This record gives sequence, structure tokens and C-alpha cells, in this order.
Amino acid sequence: MPKKILIIDDTETDRKIVTRFLNKAGYDLVLAAENGEQGVAMAASQKPDLVITDTMMPGLDGFETCRQIRAAHGQETMKIIVMTGAIDAVDAVKARKAGADDYCVKTSDAAPLMAAVKNCIGEA
Repeated sequence: MPKKILIIDDTETDRKIVTRFLNKAGYDLVLAAENGEQGVAMAASQKPDLVITDTMMPGLDGFETCRQIRAAHGQETMKIIVMTGAIDAVDAVKARKAGADDYCVKTSDAAPLMAAVKNCIGEA
């Protein structure tokens, strides 16, 4: 059964890039939300296997988005990766405290993200 992935990022270019990387790796069921509020709602309605959320977004940031999804769906139903453009060790700790399963830095190289995806939900 194909894995469903939800990307939450306020930057359209980043959503498209991540979607392209996931599609190339064989993950074809990729949904996208433009902000944390929309992402929390889509997580509830679409029940993805994996949520990938950016940290810095207007309104609900990625950490609060992660907390709200965890509060609504528990630890086991969906995996969450927090992704950031800022290289900050504090963010990794914050992500874990918010309930994230993994954390990675946004780079032009998809390897860290794809490793995190495979770690969370396995091969496509």
C-alpha cells in the first residue's frame, strides 16, 4: 500500500522541491499544506503516514503544528519530521519535545531528508 505524505511549508518553492524529491524516490501520494493550521486540519482529514513540517511559518510554527498533530493523533498513528532552514541544535531538541520522530536541515541535497523519510516510514 502506498505511503501518504503531507508536507507543511509556507514557501511554495520548498513544497514543490520536497514533493519532487519524494516523487523521485517513489513516494507518489504527496499532499501539501501552506501553513500550520491547514496542515493540522489536513492531518486530521487525510490521515497521512508521514508529516514533514517546516519550523518557521506564520501563525502556527512547525513545533506547535507538531504538538497539535501529536495531541490529536497520538505517537503511533503518523510519523512527523520537523525540517528547518536554520542550523540550530536547540531546534532539534525542541522538535523532539514537540513530539517529532525525526529532524533535518533543509539543504539543496535531498539526502538528509530522504534518510529521515526512510527511517520513519521505510522504502516507497
